[in-house]
Amino acid sequence: MDLLAEVGTVTATEAAARLGYSSGLCSFHLRQLARHGHIEEAPHHGGRARPWRLRQRGPDAGGPTDEQFGDLARGLEDESWQRWLAGRDQAPADWRRDEAFSAIAYLTPEEMSRVADTVRRALAPYQDREQRPLARPDGARPVALITRLFPLLPQPGSGAEGETGEEGVPPSGV
Repeated sequence: MDLLAEVGTVTATEAAARLGYSSGLCSFHLRQLARHGHIEEAPHHGGRARPWRLRQRGPDAGGPTDEQFGDLARGLEDESWQRWLAGRDQAPADWRRDEAFSAIAYLTPEEMSRVADTVRRALAPYQDREQRPLARPDGARPVALITRLFPLLPQPGSGAEGETGEEGVPPSGV
């Protein structure tokens, strides 16, 4: 949405090039943003290109806040996950599994940022494949990579922040 605010109109391919994501992922997210009333198709002159723009609103209507946009983005990620779960039986046999995992680690805010940076660096060698199809190995497909790092909040009545029970497990039973 920031990109649309900056440039006015954008296609999924243009968004992908500017933001470093796949055009398929950008197309999906643009359609979802439209479905939720945040953007709309911009007038265009035929062809396959489908430009989008921020939805035209009245002068007193504000745009979504960063928090609302974050909620929408997480909802789109969750929706993509649910679509995968519902349709993975139709995927080719080699692709019928996923690599979902979770972990709990006790980190400082600085360490949490370093972990996020490490994940970003690990993915960097693969990010140019959208723009360079010849760089894709045979059998490569777009794969959603979603990482969420956030501090766990204590359950009400669970004791002091950072307190652990047996085996280092937080009292909430996580």
